[in-house]
Formats: sequence, C-alpha cells, structure tokens
Amino acid sequence: SSTLASYPGQLRLTPKNPSHLDHPPFVRFPPFDTMGGASSFLAMLCIAGFLTCAWLATKISRAAGISSIVLEITTGVVLGPSVLGVVTPNYAECAYSRHHDCTVPSNAEALALAGESLGEELDELLHEGHCSVSTYLHADVSHATEDSHSTETAEDSHATTTTVDPHATTTTVDPHAATTAAATDSVADDHSTATATESTGHRRLSSSGVTYKSFTECLEKTCAAEVSHHCQLTPDFFTLIGHTGVAMMLFESGMHFDFEKAGQVGPKACVVAVVGTILPLISGSILTMFYGKPFMPDGVSVGTALAPTSVGIALRLLGEAKVLQQDFGQAIITAAFVDDILSLVLFNVLFSLTGEFHVMTVVVYPIVGIVFMLVAMAAAVKFWPNFINNVIMSRIPETNSKVSKKDEVLFLIMMILLVVYATFTYILGTHLWGCFIAGMSFACIDKHHWAHHVWVKQTKRATSWMIRIFFAATVAFSIPVGKLLSIEAFLKGSLMGIGPCITSKVLCALFMGPSRFVIGWAMVGRAEFAYLIAQMAAAANMIDDATFSIVIWALLYATIFAPFIFRKVLDRYVEQYCKEDIIRAESEGTVESPHEEYLER
Repeated sequence: SSTLASYPGQLRLTPKNPSHLDHPPFVRFPPFDTMGGASSFLAMLCIAGFLTCAWLATKISRAAGISSIVLEITTGVVLGPSVLGVVTPNYAECAYSRHHDCTVPSNAEALALAGESLGEELDELLHEGHCSVSTYLHADVSHATEDSHSTETAEDSHATTTTVDPHATTTTVDPHAATTAAATDSVADDHSTATATESTGHRRLSSSGVTYKSFTECLEKTCAAEVSHHCQLTPDFFTLIGHTGVAMMLFESGMHFDFEKAGQVGPKACVVAVVGTILPLISGSILTMFYGKPFMPDGVSVGTALAPTSVGIALRLLGEAKVLQQDFGQAIITAAFVDDILSLVLFNVLFSLTGEFHVMTVVVYPIVGIVFMLVAMAAAVKFWPNFINNVIMSRIPETNSKVSKKDEVLFLIMMILLVVYATFTYILGTHLWGCFIAGMSFACIDKHHWAHHVWVKQTKRATSWMIRIFFAATVAFSIPVGKLLSIEAFLKGSLMGIGPCITSKVLCALFMGPSRFVIGWAMVGRAEFAYLIAQMAAAANMIDDATFSIVIWALLYATIFAPFIFRKVLDRYVEQYCKEDIIRAESEGTVESPHEEYLER
C-alpha cells in the first residue's frame, strides 16, 4: 500500500492517498515542519489542545445548566479534520481506509473485459466474485433485446403472426427479433451464473445479494462496504475509546435497574416503553422513505437510532425535584430502562440484517438473546446477591487499606462478568446488550449500592473522558460537515426531530392520566446510545451521509429541547399534584436522590 519517495536527505513512506498525511494548517509552513527534527511534539500539542477544548466544552455546558453533548459535538466538528484540522485524518480515520483506495477508473468495464488491473483493492473484489462485468453486460443485452422487441412489435405488428391450433401452437417471429433473441441466449449460455433483478430496474451484481444499477456502482459500494467492515473491526484510536466508554456507561446504567420498584409500576411502565420504542421506529422509518430512501436498511436504521431514551436526564431532574419515589417518577425510570432494553434488542436485530436475510442471525439469535436476558435477570435477583455476599465475600478478610480486598474482589467479578456477558451477546449480534445485562446482575447486591460505588470509584474519570471523546471525536469526526450544514439537511432534520424524535415520545404515555405529558417529555431525552446507533449505521453503510446528517439534526433537537421543556412540565406538575407529598417525605427523611457520581455524566 505504500511506496518510498526520496527527498533531500530523507526517505518518506507515502500511502496511495497522500492527502491523508496532511498536517494541521499551522504545521505545514516553515519553520514548524523542520524544527525539532522528527519529533512528535506538534502532534502531541494538537491532541492536547483538542482534548482541552473538549473538556472546556463540558465544563461550560454544566455551568450553563445544559447538556454537554451539543457543545462537545460542536467542538469536535470545528477542530476535527473537516474544518480546522487540528486533529488530522491520521488520528480520525482507521488505517485500513487510509491505505485502501476505492476509486473506480472511468473505463472500468473496458479494463475488466480486457483482463487489465483496476487497482489492488478492486482486483481483489473481482477475484473474490463480488462484482461480475459479464453480469452487467448480460443485463444490458437483455434490456436492449426487450426494448428492441417491443419497438419492433409496436411499429411492425404484421411481422409477428400467432396461430393457435387445438393440437399445436406455432409462432412466427420477426427475423430481427429472432436474431437478437438468439444472441441473448448465447450470452446467457456463456454466463449462466449471471443474475438480473429486472422487476426493480436494478442488476444484481454483488455476491452479497445487494442490487446495483451498474458495474461501477457495484465496485464503489462493495469496496466501501469492505473498508467499513474492516474499520469496524479495527477502528481508529478515538472511535475505539468512544465505543469503550459507551459500553462502560451501559454497564453502569444496568446497575441502576430497580427490580423491586419495577415490579410495582412495571405493567404500565412497560407499555409506555413499548409504545415509546415502536412509535419513533415506525414514524422515523416512514419519514425516511418519504425522503426517498428505502425501508431497508435506511428506514429501519433511522427509526432504531431515534428509539433509545436517556435515563440520565430524567434521573437528574426527578432527583432535583425530590419526586423520584413518586409513582410517576418510578414509572419514568422503569420505562426508560425498559426502553433501553428494547432498543438494544432492536439494535441487535438491525445489525443482523446487513446483507441477505438469515434465519439464524435475524430470528434465532435475538430470541436466544431475550431468553438469556430473562435468565440473567432472574440470576440478578436470586443467585448473585447470595453468591457474592455469602459465598465469596465471607471468605475475604477485612483490611484497612484505601481499597479493601472485598472491593478489589468485587471489581474483579464485575469485570469478568462484563467480559463474559458481552462476549456471549457479541456472538448473538452486539456486545452492548451483554454490557447492560451484566450491570443489572449487580443491581441487587446491596441496598446501599455497594457495587455501584466500587465501580464508580475505579472507573469514574476514565469513563467520563471516554464519553466526552465519544461525542467530541467518534460522533463529531464522522459527521459530513458539508451535508450537515446544508439547508436540505437542516429542514429535513428539523422535521425528523420535531416529529418522530420528539412528538412520538411525548405521545407514548397518553393513557397515564395527569402525569402523561411529564412521562412523555421525560422519554424524549437522547444520549450516547442513540448517537452510537446512528454512527455505527453510517459506518456500516446502512445510511448515507445525507441521511446521517438528518439523524444528527433530529437527535440534537431532542438533546437541546428535552431537558428545558421536561423541567417546566415537571415543575408545573409537582406544584399541582406533589407538593404535600414532598413536604411529608422530607419531614420523615425518606426523600431519595440519585447517585451524584452517576448524574455527573
């Protein structure tokens, strides 16, 4: 993938696309590019500056009392490769994409027929049978034959005579049409494996089962899909950190699932969660189709990205209002957690649908995952508390060290279970499902949330930075700025944000009585999981850049407006219905607030 190019006094390794090695703008001019020799100091300086700005974005947002997501993403977009270039593509793109060129020559068909090279990557695709130029030619001949035959039939209706006999049928066809048909049959005999999907107007040129309009399009998109696949397996550094942070946050979220309270408000909360998941999924898919995109995978990808709810926003505001223990407060928290579980199932199914339909990946694996989740939830209540407290911890001696032996052992158990559960659900479709289930396993260990305290003590700062990097780098760097800032993307994203993203969630609790709009607006908030689904769908080529930009706008609407409107609706409801209950709970000392460590993120 590289060639050695000599310069005065030095050798440089140059990839196929030299632009990927661009330095930040201020480094491209003397004396910066020659000072300090081959030192990495300037690269260190750029990354340090970027991380400092991302940290400041978080602090400014919290001081203003708003979600840090918007300002973190904005910081990443401005300082990323697409605008100022403080962070260069070297650190924002995976190595595989930088060293594999998917540019298709303008005369690709002629080169392929002549047996000449199209480039290393494209030649490999042809060798593996992904795209066949003979298939394209066969489809063209078939279309030409049909068009010619139709024209001849319309203009020279006397040239074709059909005589029907009770014992036999004789058909006399125009010689020109017969000759063309014979030629078509000859091509079909030579390329018996070629397939064309004439009913849709597309030719099936790829071995993956996806239909494309031309040989060139097949090469471009199949190569892009191959690059995307490798980049998901070995992502760039910032993407790897960001995805790790999301996995850790999902594990921590699972620890907050309250099985006892879920049993009290469970039925209605589950209905809210189901409606709140299905409405964005359906409405988002329909609106995406209205924008001219197919239902699969584009529509389903958009709908799935709009489905998750951020439980963190609801936890914070309910805790501040001191109504977390109210029935509607517990209904909100339970519905938000169940919504996340349903979204994880959807996420698993969505990424099982890439390519052709397979019963195992699309049907069997999700069912196995649901059964596994139910068994794991039962174990979280019946098995793990007794096993950890009475079997394991009873044998660990007490110590006076800063981190006790019991804390260390519990943290080790959490890490082992996290890896085991995540690995199992990874086989079924996505590791994130297992992360959440593993966290739920420690929700009942101790009434004083010992497991959560141990986890936060060990991972708090690391997770905070990883989530910050997820928004400022993983999400921000993947945003196509040109598409995002277009009027079309903004208008379509606004409609998507106001409709499927916000309104569908607000309407999910209409049957819940006076608290219906409080619960509905609580379900509107979006955080890392929704952005992750959108980013991964774009990385997997399940949605294009334009659609990804629309989804980002829609999610930003929910991220910006949900906390403000939810706070106003909540304050009005509390003043009208809950004031006396709060005063009584405060006098009895039974007011419970969510954990500060969790709310900080």
